[in-house]
Amino acid sequence: MSYSSTQIIKHLNSLEKHLADEHPDNPILAKAVKSFRKMDYIGQNIGLIGKDESYATCVTWWPMVAVLGTFSAGKSTFINSFLEIPLQRTGNQAVDDKFTVICYSPQEKVKTLPGVALDADPRFPFFHISKSIEEISEAGQERIDAYLQLKTCPSEKIRGKILIDSPGFDADNQRASTLRLTQHIINLSDLVLVFFDARHPEPKAMQDTLAYLVSASVNRADANKFLYILNQMDATAQEDNPEEVVSAWQRSLAEVGLVAGRFFRIYNPEAAVPIADPKIRERFEKKREEDMADIDARMQQIEVERSYRIVGKLEQTAKAIKNQIIDKLSNMLTQWKRKVIMFDVIAFGTLAALISTILTMTESWDLLSAFTAGLSEGDTTSLVTLLVLIGTVGYTHFSIRRLVADHILKKLEPELDGDHELYKQYTMAFRKSTAGHRPMLLSGPAGWNEVTQQSIDEIINEANDYIQELNDQFTNPSGNGGKNTQI
Repeated sequence: MSYSSTQIIKHLNSLEKHLADEHPDNPILAKAVKSFRKMDYIGQNIGLIGKDESYATCVTWWPMVAVLGTFSAGKSTFINSFLEIPLQRTGNQAVDDKFTVICYSPQEKVKTLPGVALDADPRFPFFHISKSIEEISEAGQERIDAYLQLKTCPSEKIRGKILIDSPGFDADNQRASTLRLTQHIINLSDLVLVFFDARHPEPKAMQDTLAYLVSASVNRADANKFLYILNQMDATAQEDNPEEVVSAWQRSLAEVGLVAGRFFRIYNPEAAVPIADPKIRERFEKKREEDMADIDARMQQIEVERSYRIVGKLEQTAKAIKNQIIDKLSNMLTQWKRKVIMFDVIAFGTLAALISTILTMTESWDLLSAFTAGLSEGDTTSLVTLLVLIGTVGYTHFSIRRLVADHILKKLEPELDGDHELYKQYTMAFRKSTAGHRPMLLSGPAGWNEVTQQSIDEIINEANDYIQELNDQFTNPSGNGGKNTQI
């Protein structure tokens, strides 16, 4: 067992213990870790993940809320108001150029820790993110602190969950890096708050940013986890035209693909523009209170959603391996074998024809008889010649295997629509299945057999059982006693 695999086992043991201690009356998440361990064994055997990797680290085990938006949209002000602690710097210009992960700590003093603190803890969504940082930054792993930081605070509002504040898109010099990490956060979050600045209802200059934020949310199976928030609506009170502002934003977002979804209209009373007219002030305050209550209710609900999300990810990953990845790898292997055989026939047929032509033109067929006789007599020259021929044939064959595999993988990349993580998995698994030591006669991808398939089916069944247990905890349609918790 390598050092890396020992480390991942330690991390998973720590995670399992933490979940059992944190939720003694809800063992489902701790049991889910065991199911992820089973799937790790399958993925490592197939070659989809390395010995130092785990599917369990591809999900965040704490409920997670991401706050996205352009700079000056009021993200930091909202966070401070929600936490009831002045944690984040605020201002009209870009004030935070890092992703800030915020979590609870019983210590009264707020602490700011470097990004490496997140890279080593599997409970956070940035576990081993330095590997991705290295892909997008020339400076490599040591640059992680330039992208990430961890802040702890004693606010009870954040207990049991984590909040992530993103840098303003328009202010970030490392735009590609920011977008890459943002997509990572979006995929893992239970709730995504997307902030827009109500003071700029015609954001034509922000079309690229809007297009990215919208494309990240529409046409997703989990699109309902996105809340679109028009912040600083107090700025529209003087004209008393909030509906027109909302309509202007709806038109702008429709241009980049968002044609559905509700806008929440809020502002921070402490930083608001004074509203002189009492009737207008009352109407704005009532709408703000209603929308803030809805946002707060969604943020409180993610504890329940977190359990379903993790179990859903377990089932989704197992089904993807069984129904998609294995089929794709099998088709790639079939194509690879067919082409290798074809090029072997061409190469060795050409070589045989060339040798035959040379022997015919030089009338040297008697050399073949002498070579055969020399082999039977143990002649050193003949044996060396045979070894050279075998080496040439072997080198040619394995070169063909490698080149054909490279060609198939090159064609695969555009088929995956830029999904680098999935392409990496296919590449590792396909390389393992086409490795030189693996005979071509073997059917199916490496590591896939009846036992593996049974294990995958067991994991899927376990995920279904976990869903049933969650339903039993949070629902009670029959109304026949039993413990149940209001969602």
